[in-house]
Amino acid sequence: MTKFIYTPLTDDEIDGLKAGDRVMLSGIIYTARDAAHKRLVDMIDRGEELPLDLKGQVIYYVGPCPAKPDEVIGSAGPTTSGRMDAYTDALLERGLKGMIGKGERNWEVIDSMIRSRAVYFAAVGGAGALLAEAVKEAEVIAFPELGPEAVYRLKVENFPLTVAIDAKGTDIYKSGRKNYERQGR
Repeated sequence: MTKFIYTPLTDDEIDGLKAGDRVMLSGIIYTARDAAHKRLVDMIDRGEELPLDLKGQVIYYVGPCPAKPDEVIGSAGPTTSGRMDAYTDALLERGLKGMIGKGERNWEVIDSMIRSRAVYFAAVGGAGALLAEAVKEAEVIAFPELGPEAVYRLKVENFPLTVAIDAKGTDIYKSGRKNYERQGR
């Protein structure tokens, strides 16, 4: 079954998502990769106001390609999420409810997700052009000097995702591997 959810995310929506659920996400999401995450956390450490309100929001780990004429955004496939692990707790503490990327997360991030009631969504790597079709608006809102790693505000409609780690810490990367091993592979 596919679940249709909208940002900003609420605790009730988060609690209704289970690892392995297919999701179509609509609403506003933000992009940020390593350099932007470092800058955001540095701002937090200095007590500065962030360029976006994280409460109930979702950050997509992507550095989109430039848009071709008549396109909103270029190819926008997920990057490896582990590079953001060192910064994740500080953003979750400020109300971030969802992250989109690819690959496993460390135990510190999962523990922080459980405390913060947040989820980690997986987007299909290698499908950047397809994912870009769900982006209806794109605007740089912070750190334009970072180029594709700037923070973008994206309006998405039916952005296809899978709940990779739910708010209880159930992780499809771990359970999937166990199921595979049980089948004698």
